[in-house]
Amino acid sequence: MMEKKLAKNDKIAINNIRMLSVEMVERAKSGHPGLPLGAAPMAWTLWSRHLRLNANDPKWFDRDRFVLSAGHGSALLYSLLHLSGFDITLDDLKHFRKFGSKTPGHPEYGVVPGVEATTGPLGQGLGMAVGMALAEAHLAAKFNKKIKVIDHYTYVLAGDGDLMEGVSHEAASFAGNQELAKLIVLYDSNDISLDGPTSRSFKTDVRQRFESYGWDTFGVADGNDVEAIDQAITAAKKTNKPTLIEVKTTIGFGSPNAGTNLVHGNPLGQENMGKLRRALDWKAPEFTVLPEVKACVQKLIVQRGQIAEKQWNKKIGELQESDPILLKQLKTAMSEVPMTDVAEDIASYENGAEASRDTSHKVIQSIAARLDEFVGGSADLASSNKTTIENSPLMNTENRDGRNIAFGVREFAQGTILNGMALHGGMRVFGGTFLVFSDYMRGAIRLAALEKLPVTYVFTHDSIAVGEDGPTHQPVEQLMSLRSIPNVTVLRPADPNETIAAWKHAIGALDHPTALILTRQKLPVLPGSSETATLGVARGGYVISVQRGLHPAGILLATGSEVYLAIKVQQALAKLGQDVSVVSMPSMELFEQQSSKYQEQVLPSDVRRRIAIEMGTTLGWQKYVGLDGSVIGIDHFGASGAADEVLAANNFTVERIVQIYQQTHSSNEIRLSAIG
Repeated sequence: MMEKKLAKNDKIAINNIRMLSVEMVERAKSGHPGLPLGAAPMAWTLWSRHLRLNANDPKWFDRDRFVLSAGHGSALLYSLLHLSGFDITLDDLKHFRKFGSKTPGHPEYGVVPGVEATTGPLGQGLGMAVGMALAEAHLAAKFNKKIKVIDHYTYVLAGDGDLMEGVSHEAASFAGNQELAKLIVLYDSNDISLDGPTSRSFKTDVRQRFESYGWDTFGVADGNDVEAIDQAITAAKKTNKPTLIEVKTTIGFGSPNAGTNLVHGNPLGQENMGKLRRALDWKAPEFTVLPEVKACVQKLIVQRGQIAEKQWNKKIGELQESDPILLKQLKTAMSEVPMTDVAEDIASYENGAEASRDTSHKVIQSIAARLDEFVGGSADLASSNKTTIENSPLMNTENRDGRNIAFGVREFAQGTILNGMALHGGMRVFGGTFLVFSDYMRGAIRLAALEKLPVTYVFTHDSIAVGEDGPTHQPVEQLMSLRSIPNVTVLRPADPNETIAAWKHAIGALDHPTALILTRQKLPVLPGSSETATLGVARGGYVISVQRGLHPAGILLATGSEVYLAIKVQQALAKLGQDVSVVSMPSMELFEQQSSKYQEQVLPSDVRRRIAIEMGTTLGWQKYVGLDGSVIGIDHFGASGAADEVLAANNFTVERIVQIYQQTHSSNEIRLSAIG
């Protein structure tokens, strides 16, 4: 009798979730009703029987994480969050997809209370969940020495589209190799995508694929079978591998177009809404939460989460008694404070030359020595990116607390995993690859920027100066492309001192990702940079080599390795009686944040003879050189050959730049004469 009553409550709760979700879509006249109607039973089963979270403390550190990778089904998540007591009201549900609402079209981290990750770009939610599960395993190894203070699961609801995306292959393969046993994916297997049946483009045996990656898999034949779903999740929690549970569902369950793509991304319409109500035997007014559903949620979801956090707080108290030093370390890891002094023991460079990737490697060691939460890796290029933390093992099944991550040749997955680790909290993360391959992870970088995550990217081999590797490995458009992403700070340091300063910015950031653009070739220490680089880099741009007179006749702007070249050009022009200043512009983003007064000091508006020098696309530099200036860059692909030859062929020589400056100067003289 008790089971029948429970089954009745399940049915009512599931239908309440379904109706709230489709009513949101209907009122907005926009959205995706298909997933909530089909996947509500599995979501309810997970939330009512397994998920541990507390709406009164949404950031409770040991909560379970739930990621809706199929983010287009956001109405389902908002309904669950509202029912569970999160700060999402019925009025918020009624404003679904409206400008400025707390219920945007796709889940947005930091906007919607209880949303663990920004999802919608398919596949990335799964990748971020892998990062969360990896973070949990790492932190558990560090802090569960005596008492289990880190002990939670990461759950994902993914659809067919998620598993078609290539990043899901990368991330799932990585997760299997890491044996992330506390990662459980509920696969909403309905055989329908936006354009029609998945058979049009997809016939993969998904379970077999995941098993080949080292996952355990289970199948549930009926997506409405709550008990079968519950049993599968229970079994998954007992395995020592990540788990995929394939749940066969009917998209748009109960609606007239159920089982077709017509219900994927369009409101049902009033007539079909009426038919759905009859099919579900739903008689309540719009946006109603039935009293029995409220009571059920209070007992099954709210109380479980509150009790779980109380038990955790008790463990924290026990840890305070048994190991206060470890507890202090845990609290430090859980805090979100800027780390501004972690590279202070790196001495400034007075002379010599060093590749910025090598300087970066030294800074990484300094940060790692002072910041135990600092972890990172590379997409199988650690020896080239110089990203290895010395004296620490790989983070793997034998060394969960290792600080080096072997992401494999999986740039996109690396980006999503880093995002997931940052979202989870408890660590500061970085990852590396060649700059030219940043394209592979661009989608993840964009989400990191949107989620305001302090992820650091170490992009080396930054220009055509890689020479013999040829155009496939010589970045051209990537640098300016990264600058075009909102909320990403791009830093291209010109010498070892600027590299140290760039890392200081990156590790001190809390609300944005940072891309460090580093060289393979050696960079000479620039005159005076030991005194000027720290503040200059923090401001994004500064005069690194002043003119001889009171006011410059011209300005040379450059970044990275080209700053030294610009100083050489300055010296050559001085011999010709032309007095110019050299501006190092390591970060356009930081320079734009400075006062107009400071910008005027660096780039006096009355000095119109300007040349920007950068081994990348010229697009974007016109803002700084103006209509009278010139940009020496590369608007075509590079070539294979010795670096000196490739550079010379593309105007990156002192002689050629002097010539271009003189031509720019002459044209200005003609223009000024004509005006006069």
